[in-house]
Amino acid sequence: MTLMILKMIGCLALLMFGMKTMSEGLQKLTGGHLRAILGTMTKHRIGGLLTGTFVTASVQSSTATTVLTVSFVNAGLLTLSQAIPVIMGANIGTTATAWIMSVFGFQFNMSSVVWPFFGLGIALSYTKKNSTKSIGEFVFGFAFMFLGLTTLRENAVAMDLSHNQAVIDFFASCGGWGIWTTLLFLLLGSVLTMCVQSSAAIMAITLLLCSSGVLPIYQGIALVMGENIGTTVTSNLAALSASTQARRAALAHMLFNVFGVLWVLILFHPFVNMVCYVVGFDPNFVPQTEAEVAHASVRVTYALSGFHTAFNLCNVAILIWFIKPMERLICSIIREKDDGEDFRLKFISAGLLSTAELSLYEARKEINLFVEKTLKMFRMVPDLLKMTDENEFNKLFARIEKYEAISDRFEVEIANYLSQVSEGRLSPESKMALQAMMKEISEIESIGDSCYNMARAIRRKFQSEDDFTEEQYSRAESMMKLCDNALVHMVSVVEDDPQANIADTSKFESEINDYRKMLKEMNVDDINAQRYSYQMGVHYMDVINDCEKLGDYIVNVVEAHVNHRLK
Repeated sequence: MTLMILKMIGCLALLMFGMKTMSEGLQKLTGGHLRAILGTMTKHRIGGLLTGTFVTASVQSSTATTVLTVSFVNAGLLTLSQAIPVIMGANIGTTATAWIMSVFGFQFNMSSVVWPFFGLGIALSYTKKNSTKSIGEFVFGFAFMFLGLTTLRENAVAMDLSHNQAVIDFFASCGGWGIWTTLLFLLLGSVLTMCVQSSAAIMAITLLLCSSGVLPIYQGIALVMGENIGTTVTSNLAALSASTQARRAALAHMLFNVFGVLWVLILFHPFVNMVCYVVGFDPNFVPQTEAEVAHASVRVTYALSGFHTAFNLCNVAILIWFIKPMERLICSIIREKDDGEDFRLKFISAGLLSTAELSLYEARKEINLFVEKTLKMFRMVPDLLKMTDENEFNKLFARIEKYEAISDRFEVEIANYLSQVSEGRLSPESKMALQAMMKEISEIESIGDSCYNMARAIRRKFQSEDDFTEEQYSRAESMMKLCDNALVHMVSVVEDDPQANIADTSKFESEINDYRKMLKEMNVDDINAQRYSYQMGVHYMDVINDCEKLGDYIVNVVEAHVNHRLK
């Protein structure tokens, strides 16, 4: 018996690995198109609903669709009210998985079909064209999924569950508790889904138990209801350390399913009987012959899959008209955080790490935030240069120092996240994008270091007994203005602003370099003419030289972003 249980765990592992591989292969093939679809088809609630359904049914992962949707909300490309229909659609799309299992995994013997698919998948994986490799990965995952389903069913036949008296007695003993039986199996389905972190795997077990005849249909459907709640609990736990918008999207997913479970519990037996009638399954029929047993074992899987679909369709039909009230309720439960100037990653979280391809999009939005904070840090430096009050000076210098620490943590956290992403299977294009991002964050952090070095040079000047001349102040401010223009241009390039001309980067750098060269020569002349002390000249040129270094780092960021050197 122990060996049989271990075999079942292995079968589930094959099933989960196959679905994950299928999803990743499709996302590599269509990742950019998926982003375009979500960005353009969600302006109306019906469009968002259909988009979520189509995308989830295509990639076989409601989590992937939800994570991508949340990234658009975080980026400001979608409002929460636009994202909620997509999440509803994802719930409908994920029911396709149960139908695939029911129709192919439990009605047809796929054992003789999966091996040619393995051969085809491997052959496609060795081609040179990246899109063909992604198709090969999808086919390979498809074969693994059905190999898992086939071996799972064969293992169940070997276990002979329909004649296992201990299993039969256990389910029979739970069947006479009325509503408490339903609640027990609902809780069991939720807990199992949270533990396995795959509603598809628990759905496969439910289909297996019901088709074997040991688990009554009503208890099996209670497990399916629990799976719907369990998968949302997992995402909510993962979102605890994530951004406000990510937690709101996860809560929307939970509220959707919890509301559905509540109204289905009220109409439980009539609703289940209606679904059974539609798919041609009589929950009270007791098969006698082998043909009747075989027919019932297939129909009961249709009943489970039909309930899963009907549950989500009816839920959507009710809640699709209450998007705005849902949004207000969610926002009142999870209020916007007052970030202040504390460090917090906004777009990415280790707990929400999804497929490698989609995670790169999250990292890109975080880098965009990084450059915006770096620009904000730089703009404190000219203000520091002008200050004469010691208390105000110290306060602003402390803020710049704090931003420098934030910059360091941004680099480390994004780099760690990208390192996790690199462990997944990435297309060659995504590998190049990841390497470019690693280079970007390193150079952006160097810009933060330059800003802090300028502030330190200004502080050394402030603490000395002497001061800059009016000409030095004017020239330093002019240099900082050039750097500000270059930084604004860099932010536009990094955020892929269509108005940004990448070729202008070299122009900004040349202006900074030429001005620095001129100021260096003028500084020597001014010191020789004794217009200010040598020490003031040192502090002054420290600021100017750090501005010039900042210009070089800006060029490096832009080059890394476009992934080629500017000519």
